[in-house]
Amino acid sequence: MTDPKKRPEPYPAEKARGGEIILRKRWQRIVFIGGLAIAVLAGFFLSLWGR
Repeated sequence: MTDPKKRPEPYPAEKARGGEIILRKRWQRIVFIGGLAIAVLAGFFLSLWGR
C-alpha cells in the first residue's frame, strides 16, 4: 500500500535536459522561423489591441 503523502523520487537532471532542435531541410527552417514570427506578431498585435 502506498502512502499518498510520500513524495516521488526526484527526476535526474541528466534525463530532464531539453532536446535539441534539428532543422536539416530548408522547408523545416522556413516553417520554424515562420512560426516564431507569427508568435511575435500575434503578441505585438494583442498588446496593441489591449490598450
